[in-house]
Amino acid sequence: MTAMLMIGLLSLAGAAGTLPQTASTCLVYPWEAAAGPITLSEDGEYAVWLCAPPRNASSITIAGKQLELPPADKEQRAKDMIWRQAGSVSLSAGPVEITCGPDVALVALSKGAGFDPEKALSDLRALPLPQSARDLRAEIVRDTDTVFTMPHYTKENWEAKAASLRMRILLGSGLYPLPEKTPLNAKVFDESAQDGYTVSKVHFEPWPGFLATGNLYRPLGDGPFPGIINPHGHWEHGRVEDGTDRGSVPARCITLARMGAVAFSYDMIGYVDSKQTPHNWGGNREKLWGLHPFALQLWTSLRAVDFITSLPYVDAERIGCTGASGGGTQTFAVTAVEPRIRVAVPVNMISSTMQGGCLCENAPILRLDNSNMEIGAMAAPRPLLMVSATGDWTRETPHVEYPAIRSIYALYSAEGNVENAHLDYGHNYNQASREAMYRFMGKHLIGGDWTTYTEPAYVKPSDEVLRVFPDDQPPEGYLSGEPFMDMLINQARERRAARLGGLNAGVVTAETFAALLGAELPGVNDLACERIGMEERGGYVLEKWILGRRGAGDRIPALYYRAVDPTPQDAVVLVHGRGKAFLADIENGGPGPLAKALLDKGKAVLLIDVFLLGEHHAPGEARVRPGKAKFSDTFLPTDTGCRVQDILTARAFLAARYDLTGIVDLAGLEQGGLWCVLAGAVDTGFHRVLADMNQFDINDDAAWEEQYYVPALRALGDLPAAIAAGGVERFQLCNSVENAELAALGVKVSRDFQNAIVSVKSN
Repeated sequence: MTAMLMIGLLSLAGAAGTLPQTASTCLVYPWEAAAGPITLSEDGEYAVWLCAPPRNASSITIAGKQLELPPADKEQRAKDMIWRQAGSVSLSAGPVEITCGPDVALVALSKGAGFDPEKALSDLRALPLPQSARDLRAEIVRDTDTVFTMPHYTKENWEAKAASLRMRILLGSGLYPLPEKTPLNAKVFDESAQDGYTVSKVHFEPWPGFLATGNLYRPLGDGPFPGIINPHGHWEHGRVEDGTDRGSVPARCITLARMGAVAFSYDMIGYVDSKQTPHNWGGNREKLWGLHPFALQLWTSLRAVDFITSLPYVDAERIGCTGASGGGTQTFAVTAVEPRIRVAVPVNMISSTMQGGCLCENAPILRLDNSNMEIGAMAAPRPLLMVSATGDWTRETPHVEYPAIRSIYALYSAEGNVENAHLDYGHNYNQASREAMYRFMGKHLIGGDWTTYTEPAYVKPSDEVLRVFPDDQPPEGYLSGEPFMDMLINQARERRAARLGGLNAGVVTAETFAALLGAELPGVNDLACERIGMEERGGYVLEKWILGRRGAGDRIPALYYRAVDPTPQDAVVLVHGRGKAFLADIENGGPGPLAKALLDKGKAVLLIDVFLLGEHHAPGEARVRPGKAKFSDTFLPTDTGCRVQDILTARAFLAARYDLTGIVDLAGLEQGGLWCVLAGAVDTGFHRVLADMNQFDINDDAAWEEQYYVPALRALGDLPAAIAAGGVERFQLCNSVENAELAALGVKVSRDFQNAIVSVKSN
């Protein structure tokens, strides 16, 4: 992104509908200039103006030339910030490096005679310099070690919350709507007779070309038997872990088989026989497609239920799941989204103080407004045993997590279906924990009296008997490493195309995009807005505001232009990708041509600086979000999500006013265009949405990652899905790259941005 804010000549008569930049005058934010060179469109001698404290000396270096500005005269020192000319410099068209002193708030470069930047300042900012909007969203750190509390719920609001969480769990993993299930191509082989049970090797394909691997422990006899899937934790030896104080996966499965249940133990990604990819892999590009360790493991668990229920000797109505640590996370996650799991026993994992320390436990958008307590409670009213320990992060379970989750069971009068076994050990799935699980599974799944049951002696089968690929060689033709990841992304592209083919089914809705973005539609009574000032001018009024929501910590600088008389007006929200200053007339003062044209049409106009743009930054300080938080997109909306939220808050502000008709249009320029499309998908209250697409190629993953990162957005269907969810007839695009998917939707395309938005009718 270019670092320069070219402000002023906003004629929109270009054939492609783009915004040409003025050649004679431009404004530069120092915090943007620090990120890289600005770009000048013309050679020339430029006067250099600095907005800085008058009591101090200031400096600027442009294209290697340093200019010094001494302290101002005494009579000029009453203000906090003033504009003064530092000198002039001869510059060539193209990239230009600019470095400012830390006290400089704004820089103006102009070739125009008589240029006075002071005239435009009132239309650049809501706050007086050097103030900035301290948006607390840029300071929040919420991560896996944050201590959470669970709200009190009524049955009605819990079921709404659970439905939203279920959607988010699947959305963040690229599984919403649930894709068509491909053939498992399951192979059960090398059955071995053991003491009171048999064990076989298994592999099947959750996705074509991806192998899930494990062992099937089967009771003697014909059945039908209950079935229990067994994801393992982060044990050194995975599903063949045995003989340690922390636990034994084979002991668990052997004992369940002897009790009369089919137990399927399967590998976490990258463990034992699952070697197509390491356990931790992927970055933001893969997350755009809903691909990450949690997603691959969740889908494997869902398909494990398909596998075990397909066996003729398994009773598909009696399916359970249990695992500890990372396997505990899998247990409550798959139970939350898979109603066929009737009994769940997550061990040493549901915690208010630690949400899981591995990438495989921290899917994007998984905990934007919740913790594992809510996800665990989604088992209700099905039987749930919470096994906890005094020596790990579940130490508070009897006092915190168990009562919280039991409160949800109480909504269904099912308190008897949830129990807590609290044991005096460290992090484990040891014999005592297993015995608590056996008794619970016996009571609720297997049947009979298991009240005093203890684990009998066992002998773990050799690794040669259990290993699916003892020589570490998978079957020929199965990819690994980067080719494997490319295969998964290609499959995700195919699923995206299938989703786009079914857009008219109404499955992807405004609520879907709200969940994905972590955005909400504020009610008018949820707002916390502060008017900073007001100016009555010739024919219109300028109001300066800081917009926000109660308790959210957001602060959105806004300029609101309205008529002097009280006749109700239609309104337009304008969002520029570099901030509202780009919509001012820097050379002459006042609103720029686009805003002025809308005012002349009788519209009220609201300009906003969305999250981390414009006035969110202070002189000498670029405000950025904390970069050290682990799994930030698990716990917090992305920058794009926050910017969409600000647009939604802006419409709520207009909806709260009594001097408007209620008709509000939305227009986004440059990078703001796509933010507006996403906002229009969430808030169908916008009458029309016009988006300058700024030649953005929606098929370019790298561009999505750099400019509009939202996990799983590409998997869901990105721009076409958003437009379909919001109602195709409401959207109009300008300056867009030709795209067959958008053409198939019948989206309106304009070549003249200004005419398109200014001429929008109220009906």
